[in-house]
Amino acid sequence: QVQLVESGGGLGQAGGSLRLSCAASGRAGGAYGMGWFRQAPGKERGFVAGISWIGDSPYYADSVEGRFTISRDNAKNTIYLEMSSLKHDDTALYSCSVGWTIGPKGPYDYWGQGTQVTVSS
Repeated sequence: QVQLVESGGGLGQAGGSLRLSCAASGRAGGAYGMGWFRQAPGKERGFVAGISWIGDSPYYADSVEGRFTISRDNAKNTIYLEMSSLKHDDTALYSCSVGWTIGPKGPYDYWGQGTQVTVSS
């Protein structure tokens, strides 16, 4: 069983920055990496970024490419999402997940409860 705990969300200003963390405990056999997803009110959950545990190039959604940076600390079983140049459209509940890929289609399994990011205009 894998448990994921996100943290670091909150209120950010447009053009500002926030940093999210996702700490994983337990083992997911064969997992390749982890990903960040987000869900805005009234919208479906969407892929944000993915990263492998072995050093492959990260994968980003077009909407965040160049603004967000995903990174990992293997020793701490933790991934991060550095969010900069925030936009109002980045407002969402951000969740992390364990992936057997790092692309947007997955598969992904095990989800945290999420951390809310709200960007004020």
